[in-house]
Amino acid sequence: MRLQKLRLLNFKNYAEADVEFNGLVHCFLGRNGSGKTNLLEAIHYLSLTRGITSASDTDHIRHGADHFFIRATFEAGDRRKEITCTYTPDRKKKIAEDGKEYSRFSEHIGKYPLVLVAPGDIELVWDGGEVKRKFFDTLLSQLDREYLDQLIVYQTNLRHRNGLLKMYADRPGIDRELLATYDARLTTSGKFLHERRRAFTERMIPLVKKHYAYVVNDSLESPGITYSSELDTLDFGKELAARLDRDLILGRTTVGVHRDEFRFTLNDHELKTFGSQGQQKSFLIALKLSEFECLSEKNGFKPLLLLDDIFDKLDDLRIVQLMKLVAGGSFGQIFITDARPRRSLEALQQAGISAECFFVEGGTLKVNP
Repeated sequence: MRLQKLRLLNFKNYAEADVEFNGLVHCFLGRNGSGKTNLLEAIHYLSLTRGITSASDTDHIRHGADHFFIRATFEAGDRRKEITCTYTPDRKKKIAEDGKEYSRFSEHIGKYPLVLVAPGDIELVWDGGEVKRKFFDTLLSQLDREYLDQLIVYQTNLRHRNGLLKMYADRPGIDRELLATYDARLTTSGKFLHERRRAFTERMIPLVKKHYAYVVNDSLESPGITYSSELDTLDFGKELAARLDRDLILGRTTVGVHRDEFRFTLNDHELKTFGSQGQQKSFLIALKLSEFECLSEKNGFKPLLLLDDIFDKLDDLRIVQLMKLVAGGSFGQIFITDARPRRSLEALQQAGISAECFFVEGGTLKVNP
């Protein structure tokens, strides 16, 4: 799969941009704040129907404009598909393929997969369960449509149940039958998510071990992933009923897969606590390479790879190992950003990689300046 063309209107700091991509490796070069990452963010929208950060869609509209528009042409073999994303604050966001608008965004997820490696990935190591759950949910949603459907069901019913719990806290009467309806839906979808997360964790562990050994050029260190859930030992449906009085007091659901934990380890020790910065970065790269392998295997083609500011965040050893994979054809189409053009160009040249370069400044692009 290749991204052939990209067009932006009023997206972030771009009033208008039209760019065509030739080859497989593309570099967006320019000073910090010039708009390099915004291009990756636009590609991310067309793949996952949302931006890279948790910012609202409105925050992606160029200052002074009233909407944004993104269009891209993807090609796979002899087939071409045009994907568009349009957002205006007083209307719903629209995603369309070849002019046909999706009624549900979930129908689009996974069709144009990508893997993003970005500075913020370190939060996967440092932060708690929510960030890790989001990573695994996003990956599993690209791999498994049924998982995405059940995740939407779970999140929707959890939100409604929590809303009722807060409402009933201020009222004398409680509609236990209505709450039981949400409990039943949460139980079914929660058990499904729990089973798929556990199975996928077991699948990921050997992949992370393999890629970690490559990144550090050493097989002595042993990375791991531990998945833990309250559903490991509890009957979810019974526990929801048993905790109802407590949940009413707190105004939230205190049991379920929305509280699951993924723990990253190195030699059976907590990576966050005992791992060095280099070991943490190596683990993250191994995790992303595993993500890439899973998506490639599932789809039968390589996903897009977005490398945001990696030359500034990784040391020479890890960059060299990653560039070896690029040069060896392990990846498909790659988009790289860097604030120091000479550094990235030298790294690519030393690896024997031919790249198409765009110089970015103030929301404008120039090819091979």
